[in-house]
Amino acid sequence: MVAKEEIKEIIEDTPVIMAVKDWAGVRQCIGQESKVVFILFGDICNIDEIVKIVKDAGKLAIVHMDLITGLGNKEISVDYIRKSTEADGIISTKPAMIKRGKELDLFTILRFFLLDSIALENVMKQDGSFADMIEILPGIMPKVTRCVTESLSIPVICGGLISDKEDIINALSAGAVAISTTNPVAWAM
Repeated sequence: MVAKEEIKEIIEDTPVIMAVKDWAGVRQCIGQESKVVFILFGDICNIDEIVKIVKDAGKLAIVHMDLITGLGNKEISVDYIRKSTEADGIISTKPAMIKRGKELDLFTILRFFLLDSIALENVMKQDGSFADMIEILPGIMPKVTRCVTESLSIPVICGGLISDKEDIINALSAGAVAISTTNPVAWAM
């Protein structure tokens, strides 16, 4: 497993994160330049295999805990990922999962869906959070991204609905350290 500071540096140096939602995405990401993969699919029977393929390709593997079929929303699920896979980190919308990931020395990303001003207020309370990074969705709101990045000292990733170079540039210009996308065309930008 790669050290947390090194993971942070890799993400900041490779600002387009490949997010894979199926086996086709895994196959496509292998030959891409980006060194970071968010795994947004799988189940308890195959997540170790998915992570191994990503790791064998020389990439960081960060598993979205909330999207793995068969894993519950209890902290023991994080223990399972830590013990049964080579994952470098986890993503979750659940603070308890992130806290457990930190305890197990996994890189952690707390994901927020910014649906309204209440959700935005909740993100703003995360400075000094136990997460290593925060991901905000949708990632196509540069004004909101700038507000979040200027208010927090924790690095921010933008994800969701990012589809072209303009979206990527807008998110990064607004202060995000990286973007995540399932769009293979954007991976090469």
